[in-house]
Amino acid sequence: MNDHAYSDAEREALWRALRERRDMRHFAAGATLPEGCLGRLIEAAHLAPSVGFMQPWRFLRVTDAALRTRIKALVEEERQFTASALPSRNEEFLQVKIDGIEECAELLIVTMMPDRERHIVGRRTLPEMDIASVGCAIQNMWLAARAEGIGLGWVSFFDPAALGELLQLPEGARPLAVLCIGPVDAFYPRPMFEDAGWGARLPQQDILYENTWPATATATPTAY
Repeated sequence: MNDHAYSDAEREALWRALRERRDMRHFAAGATLPEGCLGRLIEAAHLAPSVGFMQPWRFLRVTDAALRTRIKALVEEERQFTASALPSRNEEFLQVKIDGIEECAELLIVTMMPDRERHIVGRRTLPEMDIASVGCAIQNMWLAARAEGIGLGWVSFFDPAALGELLQLPEGARPLAVLCIGPVDAFYPRPMFEDAGWGARLPQQDILYENTWPATATATPTAY
């Protein structure tokens, strides 16, 4: 018996959140978050691990409707650029909904702090660990949102420099995510891109190797 283990019910709740987490694009228009929910999601993000305990995440809450519209325009511009860069299926890609900026209850911009270069521990040979740390924070928030029955979608279709200028970010700061958060009518039964035929979750034997990279490892996601 492991005295440190959670109960069966607690472990199942965690696994349920992991399995049912979805990158949401469809939100209940006009709905608002329950009282205190946004604060709890920020707290969940802030509980994430970070290399060297640097805590590089910063959050901008967008409450100005005009600013939300301008962010949506940047996302749409990048959506068109992405479609034109696809070697195939570009028209099909344009039919996929990639954001819920217009209808989500809350819009957050996740930005890395401007002076993170001074943090050396864990980053001397892997400077990108600041990005990994922010990813952990967003994942924490995603799972907490799903447990509360709230949808969250990570939008990455934007030019970081253009968004940074729009948000008047200081030099060195970098936006990594536009997060659409809010109540939803239903969660997707499977990841939306999987349902749209863009790929499937790889089997474990194709992602777990031992000691050295196997010469027979050929299963890689399709590039579009």
